[in-house]
Amino acid sequence: MRFGPHPVAEQGIPSGPIAINFSRRALQKPRFNKPWRDKKRSSDFSSRPAKAAYHSGGRPGQTRGHAEGEDGPIRLFGLHAVEAALKNPARKVLRVLLTENAERRLLEAVGTIELPIERVSPRDLDKLLGADTVHQGAALDVEPLPEPDWHDLAASAGGRPLIVLDQVTDPHNVGAILRSSAVFGASGLVMTRRHSPPLNGVLAKSASGALELVPVALVANLSRALDELKQAGFTVVGLDSEGEQSIEALDWSQPTALVMGSEGKGLRELTRKTCDSLAHITTDDALASLNVSNAAAIALHAALLARKK
Repeated sequence: MRFGPHPVAEQGIPSGPIAINFSRRALQKPRFNKPWRDKKRSSDFSSRPAKAAYHSGGRPGQTRGHAEGEDGPIRLFGLHAVEAALKNPARKVLRVLLTENAERRLLEAVGTIELPIERVSPRDLDKLLGADTVHQGAALDVEPLPEPDWHDLAASAGGRPLIVLDQVTDPHNVGAILRSSAVFGASGLVMTRRHSPPLNGVLAKSASGALELVPVALVANLSRALDELKQAGFTVVGLDSEGEQSIEALDWSQPTALVMGSEGKGLRELTRKTCDSLAHITTDDALASLNVSNAAAIALHAALLARKK
């Protein structure tokens, strides 16, 4: 499967499999440390550095959220991402930066915020995050989430598909896939430790809160992980325009890992060979490409409908 920009459809063609070209664009009570004694708000947010550095390792029990070798807290932004993080008992919040309007909306959504709120202006956040960042008046400094063991994700799938990404590098695409995973009930997301985007604010904003809901595991060797999934009873299906069957015809009643390839190259050759089978998305339109996140949403919806029959 080749992934690239969307061609413009000039005219319709008969029904048939679509070549899936993945372009580059496409909640719980919060748990906190003891409340600070000093509840005084501060507007001097720019001079207060994040409290500590947190290493993102990769073995169970360690934290996730950074590319390999990076350290430090993560800065989340956007109302949905911030609300979901405040509601997630597994997410440790270090610092809360809110405009007056964002504070009012979040207090309505999450109730009491135990940490002191630093009142800021939209311009303050523009300076902190970048003028082009859509922060909606809300930002948090947080620790990375604990990284789950991907074997545990497989064991707890419960009939829901497991999404596996083969070096998908666009954080907006991965964020959108997480959102679809939360909506349509994927058991989790597995990515390669290298050649995958960090689980940071950009990805969290695209996921619209789903980063706090869908577990994400990282593996060093994808082919080996797929082999182990097959040994555990999973059927490993690669999404590819040359697939011999459609996703609608798959047997979603058995444990299934759906593998999706990177923007531009698609599934790597070794990944294709490791899959049990390849499947395509069927369409009656001449448009010969789909964004990887859109393709994931279609496949996950098909799986949900099959499970509900």
